[in-house]
Amino acid sequence: MEVLYEGLGQLIGWHDPDENREYVLHNKSRELKDKTMTANQAVGKFIKDGDFIASGGFGHVRVSMNIIYEILRQQKRNLIMAGKTAVHDLDILVGNGCVDRVEVAYSFGHEIRGLSPASRRMVESGKCRVVAETSNAGYQWRFLAGMLGIPFLPSRNLMGTDTAKYSSCKVVKDPFSGKLINLIPAAYPDVAFIHVHRCDIYGNCQIDGILVEDFELARCARKLIITTEQIISSDVIRTEPWKTVIPFYFVDGVVEQRYGSHPCEMHGEYFFDEEHIAEWLDLSKTDDGVKKYSGKYIYGVEDFGEYIELCGGEKKMFFLKERQAMRVSLITPWRK
Repeated sequence: MEVLYEGLGQLIGWHDPDENREYVLHNKSRELKDKTMTANQAVGKFIKDGDFIASGGFGHVRVSMNIIYEILRQQKRNLIMAGKTAVHDLDILVGNGCVDRVEVAYSFGHEIRGLSPASRRMVESGKCRVVAETSNAGYQWRFLAGMLGIPFLPSRNLMGTDTAKYSSCKVVKDPFSGKLINLIPAAYPDVAFIHVHRCDIYGNCQIDGILVEDFELARCARKLIITTEQIISSDVIRTEPWKTVIPFYFVDGVVEQRYGSHPCEMHGEYFFDEEHIAEWLDLSKTDDGVKKYSGKYIYGVEDFGEYIELCGGEKKMFFLKERQAMRVSLITPWRK
């Protein structure tokens, strides 16, 4: 196919599909073995400086903040991040200097709460670079192509926009119709981390609510860390096999952490901690504020459990669970 023009964005996270198959063959075990470990162990073992990382969930919902804070605690550097609906997770990583390059679909904002002072400041100062742009659908399709083991996904989206201009896509002449078609390159993150409602010790995962792109992300990531609200028996998992949206053979590590998405929402479990998010947004207006927040909530605690206690412990979590229950009771009648 003749390439007519291509975007100016840097191609990140791409591998020859055959090379990736070889990587999976030699590095992904299908052995049914216990993969449980701590967040400290998972980040230390699987995430290296300079890796291309992707965070599961969507916006402030079902984000693996347990792993995000551990990345900060271990001071990983020069990371590249998939900025697909990336809000609090990306903001705090960029603001603390762990992520210095981003491919942006939706980034540097906290949705209805406003913009992200810390990460915007880092980008504007050149300490973090936007190396490419895409759309939310564009990232879904990058992950889908990676999952399918193909080098790209053809699409009619993005063409004629500035997003396409600064993307890593290529526009070619479709050999069937003779019309223009956009080729969205596959993505294979070095490491992805996804927070789920429950799984067994092997990594068979169940997620309540929408999956967004986590179905595809789990299948294209070279290494996958699962964090979970609870570990349950494999026998229980097997009673409802259709609920296993991520099977064990994609998973490299399992970390059990109750409230592991705080201060973000976990569908059906607990609501956003708006007070905590507001505290971060207020403090992160300055570099000193970022240091103050991180010194208190990240570097000043041993692990995520201590962080939860510092945020109000079970009393605060009970309040957030009650908020979530109230929200569900208000929404449910409309579904009948």
